[in-house]
Amino acid sequence: MDPNPDLFADGSETSASALPIQKAKPVGIARVQQPNRKQLELRPSDLESLLPEGHRARIVWGYVERQDLTGLYVDIKAVEGGVGRTAIAPEILFTLWLYATLEGIGSARAITRLTQEHDAYRWICGGVQVNYHTVADFRSQQGDVLDGLLTDNVASLMAVGVVKLKAGAQDGVRVRASAGAASFRREEKLESLLAAARERVAALKRQVDDDPSADSRRKAAAQARAALAREARIEAALARLPELADIKKRQGKKPEEARASTTDAEATVMKMGDGGFRPAYNIEFCSDTESQVIVGVDVVTTGSDMGQMAPMVKQVADRCGQAPDDWLVDGGFPAHDQIDAVASQTRVIAPVPKPKAKTKDATAQTNAQDDAQATPEPPVDPHQRKPGDSPAVGDWRERMATAESKELYKERAATAECVNAQARNRGLVLLPVRGLKKVKAVALLFVLAHNLMRMVRLAPELIGIGTGTSGIPEMAG
Repeated sequence: MDPNPDLFADGSETSASALPIQKAKPVGIARVQQPNRKQLELRPSDLESLLPEGHRARIVWGYVERQDLTGLYVDIKAVEGGVGRTAIAPEILFTLWLYATLEGIGSARAITRLTQEHDAYRWICGGVQVNYHTVADFRSQQGDVLDGLLTDNVASLMAVGVVKLKAGAQDGVRVRASAGAASFRREEKLESLLAAARERVAALKRQVDDDPSADSRRKAAAQARAALAREARIEAALARLPELADIKKRQGKKPEEARASTTDAEATVMKMGDGGFRPAYNIEFCSDTESQVIVGVDVVTTGSDMGQMAPMVKQVADRCGQAPDDWLVDGGFPAHDQIDAVASQTRVIAPVPKPKAKTKDATAQTNAQDDAQATPEPPVDPHQRKPGDSPAVGDWRERMATAESKELYKERAATAECVNAQARNRGLVLLPVRGLKKVKAVALLFVLAHNLMRMVRLAPELIGIGTGTSGIPEMAG
């Protein structure tokens, strides 16, 4: 039997010898085009053609060039007809930081590198060379000017009716500090470190005076500067210990357990959102609920929001000329003294805490009385005025029992948490600087960048790009 019947369609058999013979093709070298990266090319173009219309860098520049930057020009010593190196225009540095903040970049070195590699940053610089020292110093030293620019920003938005201050929402966000947990030391250890640092400084100074070699003198001088900086940080940590000891005492802990950081003395160990404890700063934002424009910002070194409402109300009232009609905060803010302090300026909308649970001894005593009297005690209503309440606190309790206040309070999370999330998305996770003053400057840059994007969406005419510019709504936020 044939093992392979019907091998062909017509049933006929064809031998292998009858098949056509395929001739082998000659083997040769394949001809392909390889890249030649040494070929010189001439591409005539200008920086203006690098970015399309409506690019975010153009929007940021359009905003910056319309700001009053007089405060940034005050410290420039180079003048027309005088001597000295020509300074970099503050508009360039300000735009670089605003644009980098929107892109989630917080490093001066990274910005400097991008001015050589990235078209948007090259366009902003317009051929002006910048170095990272100049870029970093701008952020660290211009906090007061940035605060004034925020005031102008909010005022312009109020003038066109975007910010109405019907309600403001305040919340704090804890941001990891640029300090390690191992840098925190108690008083005894700090004093020993300070003594060692002073001995090191003295030894390096003697080395600078005694060594005739220029190279060795320069190296020793650099080491002496670093030792002096460390000595200053340790002294700052010792100076802050009494404040931290007082906090420990109020918490019912031993004051001698207070510790300060030798890296960033103003950083404080705080409980973070994930439940862990790390060195951080507490950045407070207050936002207009209708427009989500930030109208107030502060940086504090305490992890609790308790006691932060009255200072923020005062700041917003000073900045805007008035406080919001309603002030929305969560349960961590409304201490009774804070409510009393702001009662004449705004109406506090915050949850009333529930009555504290009774202790076991008190519960047993109450049960015994109930058994004896056979009349159950009515539940405590937290919204009723208490005998020791001030008029402002009593009004707050009764106000929060109404459906109107409960509905209004829902706007707090929709505003404050959204603003906090935007800051996180733009890189406000780990602070790149140390010290309260520098951290405040970083926070102000985030606020100005946030408000700029709100302005693009709500009042684009304020940055000169016109209401008909295409693609702008998609870029906002």
